[in-house]
Amino acid sequence: MTAASLTDTQGILALAAIAVAIVALVACVALMRSVRRMRTAQKLVLGDGSERDVIAHSASLQEAFEALQEYVGDVALRLEDRLDGVEVALTGAISHQALIRYDAYNELSGQQSVSIALLDGQRSGVVLTCIHHRDQARVYAKQVREGLGELELSPEEAEAVRVALGDGPPASAPPTARARTAAPTDTVDAADA
Repeated sequence: MTAASLTDTQGILALAAIAVAIVALVACVALMRSVRRMRTAQKLVLGDGSERDVIAHSASLQEAFEALQEYVGDVALRLEDRLDGVEVALTGAISHQALIRYDAYNELSGQQSVSIALLDGQRSGVVLTCIHHRDQARVYAKQVREGLGELELSPEEAEAVRVALGDGPPASAPPTARARTAAPTDTVDAADA
């Protein structure tokens, strides 16, 4: 082949074919590297010994996700049923309480008498009153429904119910009647008086 043969039509076509072949060869090498990288990435996702392709793998992931979603839905329903049962059971539990100490007979004997209100979430329960005197002690219990006593409540019992329901802090009173009261969850020992 001579230099003159490269300048004629056949030579130019031969050179163009060689250039196209070289470009195609470079493109094939680049595509081969890209396919290798993709297969390496697929092995990371699919595992080494898997003969599945990415489509089959994504279909199995979708099935597993749907099964997991159904399981979570079933668990959520069971938990909701259990929570409803617990809420019903807790409506009768004591959720409001208060202790009021006072001197019942104005003897200044260290506020030994107490009224205790124990109420549930429906504002119902019982008020226990223990009146201490030098010679004796008496205990009274009165039923409370929706924040009101079934029998007439003494001022100290009414205050215990009011404080238990959170309608305000214990009221202050003359030192002979009620020199010291306690917060709803506090207790005051006679030794502290």
